[in-house]
Amino acid sequence: MSSDVQTRPELDEAGRALLFSEARTANSFAPTPVTDEQLAQIWDLAKWAPTAANTQPLRIVFARTDEGRARLLPHMSEGNKAKTESAPAVAILAVDTQFHDHIPALLPFRPELRDVFEGDAKMRERTGDFNGALQAGYFILAVRSLGLAAGPMAGFDAAGIDAEFFPEGRFRSILVVNIGHPGENPWFDRLPRLDPADTVSWV
Repeated sequence: MSSDVQTRPELDEAGRALLFSEARTANSFAPTPVTDEQLAQIWDLAKWAPTAANTQPLRIVFARTDEGRARLLPHMSEGNKAKTESAPAVAILAVDTQFHDHIPALLPFRPELRDVFEGDAKMRERTGDFNGALQAGYFILAVRSLGLAAGPMAGFDAAGIDAEFFPEGRFRSILVVNIGHPGENPWFDRLPRLDPADTVSWV
């Protein structure tokens, strides 16, 4: 008898460890280059994150040249400058505040949602921020999946980065992520996680 039940393959323990349980935030990086092909692969994976109405508000700038890093470093907090300078590639993650302009192409069966978002600035901002953050999480997982270390940081002058990299005012930075191979003493001590008793309930 045939069955309509579909099952999905599971990641093995090594795959789950790579993405989750053994993954760490790197604080120093080796000089080993990260190629443009690897950076393109990161986005090719991260783009599959689920977003409300397929809005996909996240935008990426990869700073991987000396010139790009020189433009970025003055806007990083003091505690993040050295690690950012040592990373072979850095991603600036931003939200497109006019993401709804793409809805007719991204959600062709509901193109009228573009006008709904156009008429409600608060809903547009909430949707952009939440779904941009969701995509950012997938971005970090994509970095890890390629055997690279990610160093996400919120310690930066967002207004300064926006003026430097997004002067037209359409994009708004939300996260900076260092990308590379771990360097010398790259890890801080693992910090504790909350117990399931404090975070999970069953009904």
